[in-house]
Amino acid sequence: MHRLKTRPQFQAAMAGGTVSRTAHFALHRLRLGAGASTSPAATATPDTRSPGPGAPPPPQGPQALFAVPGSGDAAGEPWLGAMVPKRWARRAVTRNTIKRQIYAVAPGFAEELGTAAHVVRLRAGFDRKQFPSATSDALRQAVRTELLQLFAQAVRRPGGHKPPAPAPAAKAPVPAADTSLTEAARP
Repeated sequence: MHRLKTRPQFQAAMAGGTVSRTAHFALHRLRLGAGASTSPAATATPDTRSPGPGAPPPPQGPQALFAVPGSGDAAGEPWLGAMVPKRWARRAVTRNTIKRQIYAVAPGFAEELGTAAHVVRLRAGFDRKQFPSATSDALRQAVRTELLQLFAQAVRRPGGHKPPAPAPAAKAPVPAADTSLTEAARP
């Protein structure tokens, strides 16, 4: 499993959409298509003119951010990043504990996650009254349990989309015998 390291990688993965949520975490996913090429020649614009010196490089898709040069066998591995903002975990010890739990739980779901870039984002703080210690076994266990739920939800819904709502059932026609009874009962 590769780790996201640069800001553009995190931004691209977050733009992919939310796959699952729990009370404290959200999992974002950007599918990295198997047929999508990461070479600059394949993603360049069809303009045949060569850019002059100092011109910006041709635009590339987000796939180019996740290329691993010289590792053909690791191309199908998932990417993972952890975002634990100070807003929700004030102490560095707590942030590091949560990140360690994220990176410890995720490899267990690596095969099911597939070729994609994932970001686990802390979206709410843990109650300081319930977990007064910055890094306690109770906090670790609570984080681990919730991360297992988060990844299990993501694996169950591989597309990350909500299942379509069932179509409303059409009203069945009322049998003729019932209508005659209701008409006979009218004055």
